[in-house]
Amino acid sequence: MSDEKSDLVILYHRQPYEEIEGDDGRVTLKENTSPNGIVPTLKSFFGNAERGSWVAWKLAEDPSDPGFDRVITIEDSFGSYRVARLPLTPDQVKSFYHITSKEAFWPILHNFKERYNYDPVDWPTFREVNWAFAEAAANEAAEGATVWVHDYNLWLAPGYIRQLRPDVNISFYHHTPFPGADMFNVLPWRKEIVESLLACDVVGFHIPRYVDNFVSVVQSLLDVEVTQRRKVRPEWINEGTALSERSMPTEIEFEGRTITVSASPVGVNVDYIEEQAATKATDGQFANIRDELNGRKMILSVGRTDYTKGGIEQLESFGRVLRDNPQLRGQVRLLHVSVVANRGMKAYQDIQNELEQTAGRINGAFGTFEWQPIALISRAIPFTDLVAYYRAADVAWITPLADGMNLVCKEYAASRIDGDGVLVLSEFAGAAVDLSAAVMANPFSARSMDSAIMQALDMPETERRDRMAALRERVRMFDIEAWAKDQTELFRIASDRRRAANTPE
Repeated sequence: MSDEKSDLVILYHRQPYEEIEGDDGRVTLKENTSPNGIVPTLKSFFGNAERGSWVAWKLAEDPSDPGFDRVITIEDSFGSYRVARLPLTPDQVKSFYHITSKEAFWPILHNFKERYNYDPVDWPTFREVNWAFAEAAANEAAEGATVWVHDYNLWLAPGYIRQLRPDVNISFYHHTPFPGADMFNVLPWRKEIVESLLACDVVGFHIPRYVDNFVSVVQSLLDVEVTQRRKVRPEWINEGTALSERSMPTEIEFEGRTITVSASPVGVNVDYIEEQAATKATDGQFANIRDELNGRKMILSVGRTDYTKGGIEQLESFGRVLRDNPQLRGQVRLLHVSVVANRGMKAYQDIQNELEQTAGRINGAFGTFEWQPIALISRAIPFTDLVAYYRAADVAWITPLADGMNLVCKEYAASRIDGDGVLVLSEFAGAAVDLSAAVMANPFSARSMDSAIMQALDMPETERRDRMAALRERVRMFDIEAWAKDQTELFRIASDRRRAANTPE
């Protein structure tokens, strides 16, 4: 294996491939089946780097003797790159990921203060895991390399990397919302976290609101000055959403260092989705779905089983709509896909139980032998199958209570190569900032939720097509390729700035 250092080092908690265990117990590494998603997107950046490395964790009963190579070289459709695998014990994973990240950070990031649980947090273990990521990154990075850290699980890694490797460029990207100071400062480790993030050259977010919130947090805790503020792109100003901003900070200064703060919404692989939507297999599935509906309308909702996703509020809204509009009974069906992502965590199991009870109650109240109003699916649907359902759905109903971006709504628009369909979207999803042609709904208001779904079901075809054309144009404008170009440009700016700072006058 080559010991050459990497120009780009990506830190992400998941490994960049799937591990498949055979009947003989041997594990083979399989490339992600769909190029749509964050892991394939991040791997695509290795195509622009001479050498690349990926740092992730892997479960090991005994980290001193993990039973696997800590560093391997992968060759797949994205090229050749190294993967540094950090052996973590089950107890470390539980503490670092399931407790600190999911019970303490996740509710605060999504403004659910009442679900925040500080008591079981083992902060030394969180530090320990982040230090391990930082050490691995420092070992992999070439002189002046870019180290790209992803998400709140690794909040402390930038500060540690800066201690170990002052020469590298550090970028951090948040895939979640970022709350204002009143919420974020509930965390007792707030100052340690933001000091680590301020060791970065670039701190990135999906939308301007999250940038503004981040700057309000750091200014509440430290002497940070905003040195550049700019008007937001007109495409991101949407009067119908709670998350719109008209201007945002783009540069801040801390202890003599300039840090870029950026907003760049993650998109989807539009070309791939459109290709999938146009296949003969998808045509056949689409025809079967519509035949089964037998002239009825279908509403599709897709998300994870999580209190932030608003699944229970959505089911309750559908129940009210059926109660108040008897003419819809037997004429419309809700396919609600809610995938359990964190099995074994009580908070998520409670949500799953309530979803099942609510769907059962509504089906019991309004269903007949010939028609059940709700089909609740709790398993992951293969993406190629999902595209057929996107094409067949009269309405996509995506109404999270809080969501950093939400890519399901963008996948729906990209799949609608027929130019029809209606998107009902929560104004608290980051995607609402640029998808202004959606029917906006406030998931905290029963009246707003009910009227939005009725508006979607009753919408004339001309309006449906006008809105969908606008949605598809915007999804294409801010696709995954546009996001990648934004990130590459931010890397260049950071590198040029650091080079200029180190060049004698």
